[in-house]
Amino acid sequence: QVQLVESGGGLVQAGGSLRLSCAHSGCSFSNCNMGWFRQAPGKEREFVAAISRSGGSTVYADAVKGRFTISRDNAKNTVYLQMNSLKPEDTAVYYCAAFEGWGLLDRQYQYNYWGQGTQVTVSS
Repeated sequence: QVQLVESGGGLVQAGGSLRLSCAHSGCSFSNCNMGWFRQAPGKEREFVAAISRSGGSTVYADAVKGRFTISRDNAKNTVYLQMNSLKPEDTAVYYCAAFEGWGLLDRQYQYNYWGQGTQVTVSS
């Protein structure tokens, strides 16, 4: 059973940076594709970024492209989301998610394992 635990959220001023971490377990032979999603108050949950099992492929939402970077360290069983040039509209609960095997990285329905979420608040 895959388990995910996010950390690194907090309060930051506009223009600042945060790095989120997601520790994962249960992904046999590094078989988990990893994604980040977020949900702002009153909004639908939306895709942010994803990375393939080996780390060789990444996908970003248009809203964060050029500002956020997803990476992973399979030896540490951890995926990261480096968030730079943060804007107030980035304020949301950020969720780490995973699925095993093959699939499209930016499709929310593919992900069947989810973390508890971590709050990111960007003030103006």
